[in-house]
Amino acid sequence: MSHLSELNAISPIDGRYRNKTQNLAPYFSEEALIRYRVLIEVEYFIALCELPLPQLANVDAKIFPSLREMYTQFTTEDALWIKETEKTTNHDVKAVEYFIKSKFDTLGLEKFKEFIHFGLTSQDINNTAIPLSTKEAFENVYLPSLIAVIQKLKELSMEWANVPMLARTHGQPASPTRLGKEILVFVERLEEQMRLLFNVPFAAKFGGATGNYNAHKIAYPTIDWKQFGTDFVENSLGLHHSFPTTQIEHYDHFAAFFDALKRINTILIDLDRDIWTYVSMDYFKQKIKAGEIGSSAMPHKVNPIDFENSEGNLGIANAIFEHLSAKLPISRLQRDLTDSTVLRNVGVPFGHTIIAFEATLKGLNKLLLNEVKFEEDLEKNWAVVAEAIQTILRREAYPNPYEALKELTRTNSVINKEAIHRFIETLNVSDTIKNELKQITPSNYLGI
Repeated sequence: MSHLSELNAISPIDGRYRNKTQNLAPYFSEEALIRYRVLIEVEYFIALCELPLPQLANVDAKIFPSLREMYTQFTTEDALWIKETEKTTNHDVKAVEYFIKSKFDTLGLEKFKEFIHFGLTSQDINNTAIPLSTKEAFENVYLPSLIAVIQKLKELSMEWANVPMLARTHGQPASPTRLGKEILVFVERLEEQMRLLFNVPFAAKFGGATGNYNAHKIAYPTIDWKQFGTDFVENSLGLHHSFPTTQIEHYDHFAAFFDALKRINTILIDLDRDIWTYVSMDYFKQKIKAGEIGSSAMPHKVNPIDFENSEGNLGIANAIFEHLSAKLPISRLQRDLTDSTVLRNVGVPFGHTIIAFEATLKGLNKLLLNEVKFEEDLEKNWAVVAEAIQTILRREAYPNPYEALKELTRTNSVINKEAIHRFIETLNVSDTIKNELKQITPSNYLGI
């Protein structure tokens, strides 16, 4: 079998887009999962020593840094050792336990080996390792990438704050707006979803074979194992302790988390499509590098490929986030195994999301404002000031202002500045009001 490369990988996030997703490998790869399992097992043993269990009271705390080196200095060779052991055990978490036991032999801790994984089931390891790795990927990779997109949008909203733009509702010309304000709408939407997202805890299950600390309680009936589990999960690992549970985490918080990520992606799809449309309307040109080709057949074209790439990847990510949030909270009785294979795919939608974020950011950085086109569209659509005129006439108690404006649009095939001003002159209002009305243009009828 050939060595895995960008050319023979089945998934594009490990192939074509590997350079964009490699920062996720320390959190979502198979090696990463194994390392996080080692982390949980080691920290659990240390917590038992610090309790202490009577049989572990003599473990010297000076050995703890050496124990932690099992995961802080975890290597690919260590992962391969565990995968080779798994061929015999046919159990991935048990292979991790044997790896740690082998390390205990070299550290002079042989007599304490049976307290590795003491009283636990595999899901006490998986349902802490995966939320922890996801939390750290979210904090270290996802958030910086999303914040970079939001920051760029903020910059553009300020840069374009005073650019008048013809709005379109139902695809038709509508009351003018400002380009910067329209960009700011997306900033507010994204930041609001981030605020909601931060309220969702990263939750972990920890409680033995069916969540009741059965083995712990039978061995040491006087210890408050529920308090121990909560302290371990929340203080040692920085996660939220779900209790009570079955054998597995109920994943309700994970589902809320994935739904929140999906909403953020949906907002960015909306942004991608809007910018794509503005490019097609010639509101924006795009910077290109020397040698780049926009179309294999049409040399004049510069396609908005970054926004298209982003939209496509966000769609794939959302489809998987949707399955994760819909499937994971469902498990037959005290557990079935369907969550196990599904959880291994958590990194996939993250990968497509990061690819999309980078594509959107790249596209935003290439935009060149075509102010002439903005001005042309506004000048061609003087009819949009009819709303303003009608509203002032209502203020002045002018009879049937809506009907008067409707007549204007019906009797003039072209509604331009001249037609509007001729209409204003026919109105039975004071010269002061006429002058006020004549000051209104599509470029200054912008609201707040």
